[in-house]
Formats: sequence, C-alpha cells, structure tokens
Amino acid sequence: MADGEIDVVGIGNALVDVLAQATDEFLRAQRLTKGAMHLIDEARARQLYDAMPPAIEVSGGSAANTIVGVASFGGRAQYIGKIRNDQLGEVFRHDLRATGVRFDVPAATSGPATGRCLILVTPDAQRTLNTFLGVSAELGPEDVDAGVLARGRILYLEGYLFDPPRAQAAFRTAAEHAHAAGRYVALTLSDPFCVDRHRAAFLDLVEHHVDILLANEAEICSLYQVRDFDAALRAVRGHCAIAALTRSEKGSVIAAGNEVHVIEAHRVSEVVDTTGAGDLYAAGVLLGLSRGLPLPVCGRLGSIAAAEVISHVGARPRTSLAKLATGIL
Repeated sequence: MADGEIDVVGIGNALVDVLAQATDEFLRAQRLTKGAMHLIDEARARQLYDAMPPAIEVSGGSAANTIVGVASFGGRAQYIGKIRNDQLGEVFRHDLRATGVRFDVPAATSGPATGRCLILVTPDAQRTLNTFLGVSAELGPEDVDAGVLARGRILYLEGYLFDPPRAQAAFRTAAEHAHAAGRYVALTLSDPFCVDRHRAAFLDLVEHHVDILLANEAEICSLYQVRDFDAALRAVRGHCAIAALTRSEKGSVIAAGNEVHVIEAHRVSEVVDTTGAGDLYAAGVLLGLSRGLPLPVCGRLGSIAAAEVISHVGARPRTSLAKLATGIL
C-alpha cells in the first residue's frame, strides 16, 4: 500500500449504542416492530431509555462498526461522521480512535446532541433499533474532505444516513470526489424500511454512483420490489459492478459481471446477538476488495467477521479479526 493510502473511508451516523436484553412483551408494550429500525426524536429517546432494562453503552453506528472491523483486520481505516461537543460525543471519539480508526471531524459546538441508538436484543438474538440521529443528521457536503477520499481505496456509504436531505447531498459529493480520484464507491442499504423510504433515490445511487453494493436478502428484494432472491440478484447484476448479498444462515452471494460466488456462513456454537452482523460482514468484504483479493476470499473474510460478532452481545469484534483470518490475509 502506498504511504498515506487508506483501505476504507466510511461515512455514516456517529451514534452511541445503548444495548439491553429485552422480552417480546417489552417490545409489544412499547409498540415496537421487532427486528426493525425506528427513527425517534429526543423526547422518545429519553422515554424509552428510562423504560429499558439495564444496558451497556458503546460508540456505534453502522458504518462506524464496519470501519472498526476493517481496522481489526489490520486495515487502514478512517471515519467521517458528526458529533456534538458533549459527553456522548467524547465517548464516541475516544472509543473509535482506541480501535485504531482515524477520526478527525471537529465536534459541532451548537445544535442537537450526539446521536444514540437504543438497541433491544430479544432471546432469539433479534435486535430492534430505536435511533435518535441527533447532530449526526446535520452532516453535509462541507463535512466531506476531498483529500481524505482521494487517499481511500474504497468509500463506504451508510444507507441509514440517507434520511436527512443534506446527507444525501453529502453522499453524492463524496461519491464524485472518490470517483474523480479513481476510487471505488460502496453502499450498504442498511434496512428494508430505509429502502422503502428512499427506493427511487437508492436506485439512482446504485445505477449511477455506486460500484459495490452490500445488502441482506430483505433489503435487496425491497429495492427491486420482488419476493424472490434470485430475481433480485438478476436485477442488481445489471446495475453495479459488485453486489455482496447476505442471507443469514444460508451464507452470502457475491456477484460481479458473469461471476456468482456462493459463500457458506461461518459456523458458531451459539448465536447470541445479531447486532452488527451485516456491518462486520461488510468489513471483511471491503477489506478484501481493497487488497485486491479474489471475491470468494472477500466473502470468506466477511463470514468470519460476522460469525465473531454474533457470538457475543455488541456490534464490534472482541477478538482480533486479523488473528481469525490468519492464513487468509
């Protein structure tokens, strides 16, 4: 790697995750759709936090989790996201830098508080997300550093950040900078409900601005409004260079041109918490692509990372992914 180059630069919602074990009854009492991501305001965030069982707090956000995974593999990683100069903002900055990720975006001195995601994990390991975006929703084109994007081999965009209009402008600006520097642009669709809200805009991104698409089965079927995975796979193959699609215990499929590779899921003794599974799968795939590894190897790295994170509570690896990938990287 040339001096100063970065494997992956991620842009997303800078959030602090608050994770708690919860029952299905609790979800029903709070009128929450199990397994979905709900956007909430600050008042609802306070109310839900007060009602939640005991929780642990750690810096999070989908793209940030992916970037931490890249660093855990031994990759060079940098993150772009917006925090406030408050306690949670400092927690986020400290946690992210402690993993080896570079994070240089100045904290905002006014506006909403640092965002947070209240995550409820049920006994079946499903996670229900309740997100107060806070100041992260104010990320705009002015927060995008063209110099950083020029050094990053892959720019990774988080679909969750697509709700605020200014973030959409930031996405397009960032993609233009990356492509102008000859770099690749990757997008994760993040959530089926997110796709439902922004289908037309996502389709435009995928067809005109994105080289690498990451999605799970529900998200890719939602994007193309089909019920059959194979139909969604056929559709996406004509719209971007590489599609990496996860299918839970069925593993994943990576398609590029005429190539289609089916990747087996990496086995775990027990699924404890699925929070971050897709984020960490993306970390392995993107790290592999940034190093020019064959597609099946990229998928295998993704499966290893996803398996590690679902074996414990929390959305970031506890074991060095570089060690788990010994002999592959």
